[in-house]
Amino acid sequence: MAEFDFTQAIGEARAKYESIARALDVDRLKADIKDLETQAAAPGLWDDPENAQKITSRLSAAESQLKRLNSASQRIDDVETLVELGHEEGDQDSLDEAQSEIGEIQKDLDQMEIQTLLDGEYDERSAVVTIRSGAGGVDAADFAQMLLRMYLRYCERNGFKAKVMDTSYAEEAGIKSATFQVDAPYAYGRLSVEGGTHRLVRISPFDNQGRRQTSFAAVEVVPLVEATDHIDIPDTDIRVDTYCSAGPGGQGVNTTHSAVRITHLPTGIVVT
Repeated sequence: MAEFDFTQAIGEARAKYESIARALDVDRLKADIKDLETQAAAPGLWDDPENAQKITSRLSAAESQLKRLNSASQRIDDVETLVELGHEEGDQDSLDEAQSEIGEIQKDLDQMEIQTLLDGEYDERSAVVTIRSGAGGVDAADFAQMLLRMYLRYCERNGFKAKVMDTSYAEEAGIKSATFQVDAPYAYGRLSVEGGTHRLVRISPFDNQGRRQTSFAAVEVVPLVEATDHIDIPDTDIRVDTYCSAGPGGQGVNTTHSAVRITHLPTGIVVT
């Protein structure tokens, strides 16, 4: 068995950390935290609860990100010191502990590296995932339930808070559909790649002749956005047309402009 190369492993971990720190721009992150702390300390912050929630959430996420970066740097320094002591004293237990710690550091750095790639508009938001069984009968319903268990297990292993909001069970086995919400930083960015049609080919456990069955299930992933009480639409984006109604309805129906049609110009949506 080849001897573990501590120098190479620590060097790779430090190089990956420095790459992540550059991508996240530590100086900008610290400046953002300082600015958010100032906003959070404003006397009238909670006069607008919705805005206050946004500020405190952003502050918490930024502080957590900086803490993870600082922790990773400190852990690399500590494990390097542990390796040096282990070699000097010939302590194999210390070296085994250092090897295990390097493995954990690499896992954490891998997770942080993924986060640097999630820079989409909604990537940092929570996600709502809907699974629907497709073609394939009972096998498809069973496949949909397998996907649900897989995603919930993924959330559990990664410490994401997941809540099943709705489940429609199939008659024989599996589910027709299910919807669950994942509350975690960058949940949408991580799960959005799962959207689309999934296919499973296997020997069907529901076929007494043991034939191969192809099953399909659709997965839809959408970001969780804040609810709003109203939406402001500029007057310049709307065209209002009035005209006479057609058809029966009394003597005035064809002589008064009682029909109104509103067109939203940017999208072409028409309401009559």
